[in-house]
Amino acid sequence: MKTYQYYLKRIGEYGSVREVHYPIAQVVGLPHVKAQEIAIFEDGKLGEVFTLDKDQIEILLFSKDPVKIGTQVTRTNTTISVPVGKNLLGQIINPLGESFFAERKIEGLKDSVELDHEVKGIADRKRIRRPFSTGISLVDLLLPLGKGQRQLVIGDRKTGKSSFLLSVIKNQILENALVIYAAIGKKKSDIKRLQEFFQKEGLLASTLIVASDASDSPSLIYITPYTAISIAEYFKDLGTDVLVIFDDLSTHAKFYREVALLGGRFPGRDSYPGDIFHIHARLLERAGNFKHDVKGEASITALPVVETIEGDLTGFISTNIMGMTDGHIFFDSDAYYKGRRPAINVSLSVTRVGRQTQTPLKREINREITAFLTNYEKMLTYSHFGAELSDKVKTILKTGQKLQIFFDQHYKLIVPEEVQIILLSLIWLNTLNELANEAVDTLRTRLIELYQDEEKKKMLKDITRSDTFHDLLLKVAKKKEELLSLINVQSQSSNVKSTTKI
Repeated sequence: MKTYQYYLKRIGEYGSVREVHYPIAQVVGLPHVKAQEIAIFEDGKLGEVFTLDKDQIEILLFSKDPVKIGTQVTRTNTTISVPVGKNLLGQIINPLGESFFAERKIEGLKDSVELDHEVKGIADRKRIRRPFSTGISLVDLLLPLGKGQRQLVIGDRKTGKSSFLLSVIKNQILENALVIYAAIGKKKSDIKRLQEFFQKEGLLASTLIVASDASDSPSLIYITPYTAISIAEYFKDLGTDVLVIFDDLSTHAKFYREVALLGGRFPGRDSYPGDIFHIHARLLERAGNFKHDVKGEASITALPVVETIEGDLTGFISTNIMGMTDGHIFFDSDAYYKGRRPAINVSLSVTRVGRQTQTPLKREINREITAFLTNYEKMLTYSHFGAELSDKVKTILKTGQKLQIFFDQHYKLIVPEEVQIILLSLIWLNTLNELANEAVDTLRTRLIELYQDEEKKKMLKDITRSDTFHDLLLKVAKKKEELLSLINVQSQSSNVKSTTKI
C-alpha cells in the first residue's frame, strides 16, 4: 500500500474525521467514494468504507488505535486484497496478508486476490463425488463427508472440537490437501500453540494460519474468514484440494454485532443485525467442488465451528449456520464427561452430502451399524438383569461394547479406511467378544502398523474390495485366523462358540 500523499495526489480529493466510535470513524467529504473501498488516513492507518450516507460515510478502522477527530483521509480506488503465492504456506498471517508475529510483508508473493468478489455459479461446479477422509472411524463410517462439503462442527467449549479438527488436518495433509486455518479473535498463546502443533507433527509446510488476535480491531477480526476463503480460492484455482477451518463463526458473529451496533444498525434477534445470515452465507457459499481445466475438479471443503452454551442447538447463530451448511457434527458434553473420544452424538448429527460419495459397501455398513447401535441403546436398559438375559441379548451387549471401544479414538491416531473396515468386521463377527476390551486397541494399533507394509497393505485392500457387507464378512471370516496371527492375538474360537451375523 502506498502513502497517504501518493493517493491524495493521484485521486485529488479528501475528507476529514468528524466523529469516532472505535472501530468506526465518521467522515465528511470524499464525494466519489464507493462502498468497500479502502481509505487511508494521513497518519497511515487503513480502513474500509462500511456505509454511505447522504451527509457522511462510515469507515471501519483496521488499526488497534482510533484516529483523531479532524484527521484527513483520502480514498484509494481499490478494495481489500491480500498477496498470495506458494510462499504463504507454513506462515501465520493477519487478515491483511502481513506476517502475524513479525508484522512484516512476506517476500515472493507476486499475485493478489480480492476479499470480496462474485461467487462462481452452479455452471462452474461439479457434483460432490469424492470422499473426504478424516481418519476418524466414527465419522468416516457413520457421518461420511465429501470433498467440497460444508460441514458445521458444533458443541460446547472443551468438548474436543479442536482435537477433532487437528486429526482431520493431519489426515488431509497425508492425502496431499492444503489446509487454511482461520483463527478468529483468538489469544496469541492459542495461535502460537497451534503453530507449535503443526511444527511438531511436520504439517507446517502444507498449512497456512490466518489469525486475528482478540485485542485486534473488531474490523480486522471481521474480515479474517474472508481472507482465508479468498486464499483458499487461489490454491483451488491451481488445482489443489483445500480444507478451510473457520474457528469460530460464533466469535465472528459477536464482533460483527459489535461493529454493526456502533454503526447504528438496527438490532434484531439477540441484538444481531439483520444481515448476519447474509454475512455468513456469502462466506460459506464460496466453498464447494468446482470444475478445473487441467485437474477436472478441485474442491474447497469448509468446516465452520460454532460454540454452543449447555448443548443448546437452537441458538440464533447455530440454526443460521445449520441452515446454510451440508450437515453438522455435534459434540455432546454428556458424551465427553462419560469419557467418549470423540464425543460426537451421532443421533443429533447430520451429513446431507457425504453418503453420495460412499461405495455401496460403505453405505451398507453405515445402515447396518446405525441400526445395530439403535438396538444396542435399547438393550442397555435390560443389562441390569444380568444372568437372566438371553444369549442373543448378551451377544448384542458384548458386540455393542466392543463397537463403542472401536469408535473411541485418540485425536493423534489416524486410522486408514481399510483398517477401519476390517476391525469393524472382526467385531461384527463376534471374534473379539471373549477378549479383553484392551484387545480392540491392540488390534487397531497392530493393523495400522501392518498397513505400512506394502504387501500387507495390498492384502487388506483385497479383503475390503467387496461389493456387499455379506461378501466382506465372508472374506474376513475365511482370513480370520490369518489376520489374528498377523496381529499376534490368540483366537478364542477354539474354546468359545462364535455366533456370527453373516
